[in-house]
Amino acid sequence: MQKPILILGACGQIGTELTYALRDKHDNDTIIASDIREGSEDLMSSGPFELLDATDYNALEEVIAYYEISEVYLMAAMLSATAEKFPMRAWNLNMNSLFNVLNLAKEKKIDKVFWPSSIAVFGPNTPENNTPQNTIMEPTTVYGISKQSGERWCNYYHHKYGVDVRSVRYPGLISWKTMPGGGTTDYAVEIFHKALSDGHYTCFLKEDTKLPMMFMDDAIRGTIMLMESNEEDIKIRSAYNLSAMSFTPAEIADNIQRIVPDFEITYIPDFRQEIADSWPSSIDDSIARRDWGWQPEFDLERTSELMLRNLKNKD
Repeated sequence: MQKPILILGACGQIGTELTYALRDKHDNDTIIASDIREGSEDLMSSGPFELLDATDYNALEEVIAYYEISEVYLMAAMLSATAEKFPMRAWNLNMNSLFNVLNLAKEKKIDKVFWPSSIAVFGPNTPENNTPQNTIMEPTTVYGISKQSGERWCNYYHHKYGVDVRSVRYPGLISWKTMPGGGTTDYAVEIFHKALSDGHYTCFLKEDTKLPMMFMDDAIRGTIMLMESNEEDIKIRSAYNLSAMSFTPAEIADNIQRIVPDFEITYIPDFRQEIADSWPSSIDDSIARRDWGWQPEFDLERTSELMLRNLKNKD
């Protein structure tokens, strides 16, 4: 029988789709969604929901005890572009929520934890191409610093206290179901919406800025796959590199123009360009493939086709 799972930050871009995926896979009543705000009507009606601040230890402990939670997916975070505007708020949310969950796991009140890291842990001195699992990390953003710190704490809690914590470094994520939440790779979602609504998109990155990206279905599948893997197969307790594809704004625009021939794009880089310039252009995820069988299913061409088709149908 599936033990109850709690998703913190269930109303965010990843959290929403993770909630649906886990509810499709298991009994809806065993997947407890939670966030500091209410989500969509579909999310709220598809299973149990709790209004919950992930930085409130006592409230979190109470919900975990009430539902007899076994696993926690901690998806609550302030992303890169937004975090630069509110540095201390971002640090407090990103770190205190993690400590709360790790400490509850340390106290044996939950059995397993998923916490997402990001390619933001890398910095301008990181090898840009095919970035290896273990490499120089000198993040230059509040978000990246919090994620690098989080990786070290996850590793510490595993080796010091035996906490079964698992993580991946997400690249930029592309979804037609939910809007992005203030990240530097958000353009790769916005561009599809604008292609259909306006026939034009003004991109906040330069046309040749290549970044690692992933279709959301791959990200959700990889996340659940990692959590369902045998504990002895998980060799990395900081965070696994995870990759699917890398492309530039110009390349994604070309793919869109094959389907929407009149689509046009212009480039007016803003403060997010500096963030993007500090990140790798491609990721080596061979360790994840070796340890727990990770394999992506979506490339840029297939992603572009699915995004445009599903957004048309959605409208």
